[in-house]
Amino acid sequence: MWTFIQEQVLGMKWLSELMGRGISLLGMDPASRWGGSAQFFLYDTAKITVLLCVLIFGISYIQSYFPPERSKRILGRFHGIWANIIGALLGTVTPFCSCSSIPLFIGFTGAGLPLGVTFSFLISSPMVDLGSLVLLMSIFGTKVAIVYVVLGLVIAVAGGTLIEKLHMEQYVEEFIRNAGRVDIDSPTLTQRERLNYARDQVVSTFKKIFPYILLGVGIGALIHNWIPESWISAVLGSRNPLGVMLATVIGVPMYADIFGTIPVAEALLGKGALLGTVLAFMMAVTTLSLPSLIMLRKAVKPRLLGLFIGICTVSIILVGYLFNAIQPILI
Repeated sequence: MWTFIQEQVLGMKWLSELMGRGISLLGMDPASRWGGSAQFFLYDTAKITVLLCVLIFGISYIQSYFPPERSKRILGRFHGIWANIIGALLGTVTPFCSCSSIPLFIGFTGAGLPLGVTFSFLISSPMVDLGSLVLLMSIFGTKVAIVYVVLGLVIAVAGGTLIEKLHMEQYVEEFIRNAGRVDIDSPTLTQRERLNYARDQVVSTFKKIFPYILLGVGIGALIHNWIPESWISAVLGSRNPLGVMLATVIGVPMYADIFGTIPVAEALLGKGALLGTVLAFMMAVTTLSLPSLIMLRKAVKPRLLGLFIGICTVSIILVGYLFNAIQPILI
């Protein structure tokens, strides 16, 4: 039953077969480069779009119970590593990319929450949201998805705890440290208002994310059907011990979310790249994208920004090598 759910419900294998038949009816051979590219593009775009809309609706409905004011009060009840754990878990039900998470991070920090807790939130929010769990299950399987999310949360908790222990508050920009501590009561929403909020979030988020989905699926189709397997294997396969580091460095200047990077990762894995290498690429894109780092620089000083980048980069590389080592167990 679980195999059926993973392959036919989450993975939508039936949709791939349907797209293949449609391509054949149009006179294209799905086994050819052009036909295979068309099938990959249509199938992945449709699958990710359906999962995206369902996930955003469900997660946004949950978010309606945790507006920033209430989230701040919840986080304020915890102390020490438990506060970091709650901050990381809260990040799993918040926006899908780092650029969307940074305004919340700034709001939490300005509201007086411990800096380490807000960084735990900032790390986990784009890296291990609930959407990534479901999408990773649909592509890589349950074991990979669960280990990925657990390690992502460990990175978030450990990174936030380290920043807290180093007492880096002085490296937060002055205007955030001096922000007013104004408590605003969260409005009580009716079920209809929550459903309307979730629907509006689907529309607005989809408009922002869809171009990156098309870009990611397009790149995935190109890799899947046009780039020789030997090239990918040589650069990102087991023969290159620096593949994880290379994938992490390549991912930093890009800007996308989990939905745009998964088709690329799927195609790379199918061409012979190691699992940990493609996951390191995904983590780097979603957590350390250049636009998000530019935004974060407006809120923190270079020393704290450099520490954040260093913690995330080292953690991503270590996780990448760990996944490469245990790949035979997971796949």
